[in-house]
Amino acid sequence: MTYADWAGLAVSILTVVAGFVGAVRWLVIHYLNELKPNSGNSLSDRVTKIESKVEAMYEILLKGR
Repeated sequence: MTYADWAGLAVSILTVVAGFVGAVRWLVIHYLNELKPNSGNSLSDRVTKIESKVEAMYEILLKGR
């Protein structure tokens, strides 16, 4: 193999690795956005809302004893 072939191989490997790293970074950023509260549209807000409803139900059950 010539130097040009090795250089082409190195560039192609670096391109694939950079594409993979970029895709993982994009996924992490978008998944982390779901964990930030944003007025009811995020996963965090929905979990908080469900927790408050479960607490209210638990209080009703305890009063019924």
